[in-house]
Amino acid sequence: MNTGFSTRFCRKCLALSTSVEQMNRFAKLTDPDYDVYKSYGFSKGHPIGVHEAADRIVGDMVQRGYYIDFVETLIQAESKGYMGRKFAFRGLDDVIGDVLQAGYSYDNATGQFFEDQEKQITRNWGRLMEGDERQMAVLRLDVAGNTILVKENPKAAIDKAYGDLREIVNNAVVSRLGRLWTWEGDGALGVFMLGDYSRYAIFAAMQILSEMFMYNKADNPLNSPIKLRIAVHSGNLMYTESATQLLKADMIKTTMILESKAAAPNTMVVSESMAMSQDQSLLNVFTDPKVVTNSTEKFRLYQVYLERRGQ
Repeated sequence: MNTGFSTRFCRKCLALSTSVEQMNRFAKLTDPDYDVYKSYGFSKGHPIGVHEAADRIVGDMVQRGYYIDFVETLIQAESKGYMGRKFAFRGLDDVIGDVLQAGYSYDNATGQFFEDQEKQITRNWGRLMEGDERQMAVLRLDVAGNTILVKENPKAAIDKAYGDLREIVNNAVVSRLGRLWTWEGDGALGVFMLGDYSRYAIFAAMQILSEMFMYNKADNPLNSPIKLRIAVHSGNLMYTESATQLLKADMIKTTMILESKAAAPNTMVVSESMAMSQDQSLLNVFTDPKVVTNSTEKFRLYQVYLERRGQ
């Protein structure tokens, strides 16, 4: 978590613009478990000065890893209001400027700060801490027939082809604000959290399949095509640095079942629960819902193919 913020702007903004109760309410909106009185060890309603409360709240938000989320809460309260009231925060532009200076950019459409990818790309987007749970989308990719490919091709050719594959996957994921959380020789796990993350995951998978289709036609150094199986799914996921713990998450398990049991080579499947949140124009490129064999999971399938003349 980036803690290189000049938080004096935020502390000053709160002290000049809100009461202790109001700033505590905004902190609770960001972190429901937070309470400035508990932080001080006081009972509810114990007198706290606005400057002291602002110092404690901002310091705690930084310590807990919620500072960027807290600033986003203030921006939303000013631009869209909270409980029917719009707030005016003196010096909020300086607060925003400080976050931007620390290596982030801001998207007005989503109301979120994004790690400035021209400056840094980190696994946690510069904002998640161990144990944080968020709504995310996951892209699981696997190379079908990997063992045979490795056995039947020179190591130099394998290294070249798989290096190219990794570059294609990384570009498709990162360009849509996603992150590659694991890469295991013949498989990858990309995760999306920011912006329209479900749609980004679907489009990243489509791009990967399309680019690999052309790669196999023109640039593949192997004696046979690289065939990919991809699955995308969305839901609650807890951030962890541990690959072992990550693979125990229910959402990851479901995604891997979809990839291994529903996705045929050179196809992508999207879970039905994720598909239902997309608009119809996107769903039109997928098959109708199907059920995974020996499971209750439903999915839709997408495939890249070369259209023949006259079709």
